[in-house]
Amino acid sequence: MQSNKITITGDLGSGKSAVSRILCRITGFDYLSTGQVQRKLAAELGIDTLEMNRRADTDPTIDQRIDSVFIDLSENTDGYIVDSRMAWFFMPGSFKVYLQADVAVAAERILSDPLRNSEQYESKEEAMAKILARKKSENDRFLVKYGADGANLDNFDLVVDTTQRTPEAVADIILASFEARKAELFYERRC
Repeated sequence: MQSNKITITGDLGSGKSAVSRILCRITGFDYLSTGQVQRKLAAELGIDTLEMNRRADTDPTIDQRIDSVFIDLSENTDGYIVDSRMAWFFMPGSFKVYLQADVAVAAERILSDPLRNSEQYESKEEAMAKILARKKSENDRFLVKYGADGANLDNFDLVVDTTQRTPEAVADIILASFEARKAELFYERRC
C-alpha cells in the first residue's frame, strides 16, 4: 500500500467531496479530483468540459489522458486525497475507500446543495431514479472498459455508510482505519 494516498469513491451524494476536503485539512495532503483533471484538459484543448465529454465518446485519447494522471500519481511520493470514480483501480497501492449512502438521503443531499449546478432534478423521486441509473451506467461502462467492478465492495479497504453520519465523523473513521493500516504494514515490514 502507498501509505500516503487515500482514494475515495462511492455513491452519488455520499459526501465524497466534503469528506475529502476535511481529510486534506487534517492530513495536509494535496487534493485531486477527476473534475479538476477534466477541467484542466478541457482548458488545454480550448473547449468546455461538456464538449470534451462528447469528444471522449469517439476519441479514446481523452480518457487515456485523464486516466494517465491517476496512473502517474501512483509513482508520486507526496500525500494525496483523490476523489475519483476510478482512482482506486488506477492506484492499487492506495488506501481505497468506498462511501455508501441510502439513495433517498443522497437525493435530499443533492437537491439541497446549491453548488451542484450540474445535477438538477424536478423531484426527489426523479433524483433517486437518475442516481441509481447513473450508478449502474457508470459501473457497467467501467466493467466493460477496464474490467473494474466498482460494485464489488471487496475491492476496497474500507466501506463507510454515510447515511446517518456527518462528514467529520466519516473523516474520523477513514483516518483511524488509514492509520491502523499504516501501522499494520509497518509492523509486517519489520517482522
